[in-house]
Amino acid sequence: MCGMALVQYYVASTIDGFIADSDDNIDWLLQFGFDSFQDDYDRFMADVGAIVMGSTTYEYIIGEGTDSWSYGATPVWVLTSRTLPTIPGADIRFYRGDIADLDQEALAAAQGKNVWVVGGGNVAAQFADRGLLDELLLTVMPIVLGSGKPLLPISKVTGVLELEATTPFPQGAIGLRYRLTPPA
Repeated sequence: MCGMALVQYYVASTIDGFIADSDDNIDWLLQFGFDSFQDDYDRFMADVGAIVMGSTTYEYIIGEGTDSWSYGATPVWVLTSRTLPTIPGADIRFYRGDIADLDQEALAAAQGKNVWVVGGGNVAAQFADRGLLDELLLTVMPIVLGSGKPLLPISKVTGVLELEATTPFPQGAIGLRYRLTPPA
């Protein structure tokens, strides 16, 4: 689908399919550092024109301090029914409503670039369940948690995912790019 904007879930998970532990902690991921993944992330972000995230992800980011906001003026939708603080100079839009409407709004705001569904898994699952998620860009980290927040807690089985690319990273991590197809 060259030239067409995509809705992408770019995420890291454990081998057993968790994106955070049961307490929403990602220390297991942070121990790997970011240097080995920075070029991949920068290439990915160059094509991102809008971002969607859940309130837990947003609260984690702002909990690190507003100077850690690395999305500049890129429009960001935060799915929440609560009132949350904003970050000066950031284009943050709190959203509560139909995911299909948000999909169209974010794609329009992205102006031909892609929409990144940052997380969490429940947010990405809402897009996947509605057939609105085009790609899963998954970095599988060489660690097992045993329990935690699932990668993609969908409500129905997906179609078979089409593997588009693999990327080996240092420390044993593997990047996988999958195209999602509608269920048969």
